[in-house]
Amino acid sequence: MNRYWLPAVMVLTCVVTLATATPTFASPEKDLKDAQEFFKKKFPKVAFDDFSNGIYALDASLRAQWESIMEFAPYEIELEKGEKLFKTPFKNGKTYSSCFRNGGLAIANEYPYWDSKTSQIKTMPMEVNECRERNGEKPLAYEKGDIAAIVAYMYNSARGKRFSVKVPKEALEAYEKGKQTYYTRRGQLNFACYHCHMDNAGLKVRSNLLGAAIGQASPFPVYRSQWGELGTIDRRYRQCYEQVRAKAPPSQSEELRNLEFFHTHLSNGLPLTAPGARE
Repeated sequence: MNRYWLPAVMVLTCVVTLATATPTFASPEKDLKDAQEFFKKKFPKVAFDDFSNGIYALDASLRAQWESIMEFAPYEIELEKGEKLFKTPFKNGKTYSSCFRNGGLAIANEYPYWDSKTSQIKTMPMEVNECRERNGEKPLAYEKGDIAAIVAYMYNSARGKRFSVKVPKEALEAYEKGKQTYYTRRGQLNFACYHCHMDNAGLKVRSNLLGAAIGQASPFPVYRSQWGELGTIDRRYRQCYEQVRAKAPPSQSEELRNLEFFHTHLSNGLPLTAPGARE
């Protein structure tokens, strides 16, 4: 059994204590305000910007270990690879920068976003592959490898900028679908994202500390020790589905893009720290 799956005793506890945890209709602005005020009260000693550091904002001993690791960040080689790939011309002579506003740099804090032309949520990995296809190249496999390296480079160019994910009126349906996914129980363990990363944030599942919902999008693409490489947020979402023994949607499916839209919006105002390193 995967050591990150949740123990039955915690499942039973959450079924009892969080049975009434269901999404209610509220504006994105109210959702954002309520979520951030909730965590400020739950963790009053944590500086707001520090929520971008995930579990390392909640535990001093884990933070010390993490800061030691970050002296020689494990993602540096892949980040350099991403820069090289980003700047290498396609066969037609163009590069990725030709496909994005501002050449693709320092804009990642606004992703994912609502694309009015196609009436859907667009993510950075999705647009990287669309760029490749427009320039006669084959799309890359999602979740890891070259696409994670390229996106990490693009996100790193916006490092320190604050998330500013907009939810125009036309995007409300997609936003609400993402919110519904966040609150929906699934799998044999009957868990929703909310159970771990809202009410139970700061508690442990076996030896693993549960992070707060706000700031979770900040370090992605992220280098995880258990992966031994960079991975996109899609990869982490799909792993979470599997950990509660549910069938994971395909990478970059509408379900996962809408989830990322809602989830990232909760981090508006926090600094982007990608790429990051986590356990």
